[in-house]
Amino acid sequence: MMNFIKNFRKDEDGAVTVDWVVLTAAIVGLAVVAFNTIGDNVETMSGNIAADITAFETTSDRTPAAN
Repeated sequence: MMNFIKNFRKDEDGAVTVDWVVLTAAIVGLAVVAFNTIGDNVETMSGNIAADITAFETTSDRTPAAN
């Protein structure tokens, strides 16, 4: 039993897997944050563009003044 414990303690086969899991989780977390930030800003910008287009259409609908 002592040999098993000593060998288990020295074994490093799973250490690389743990590193990759942590690295992958960090990348996924950053992607989620970036996606949410970009998504919110795109939604705000599209609302501003829609308001500008509506304002432009409203002002261009006026008939020109007669001379």
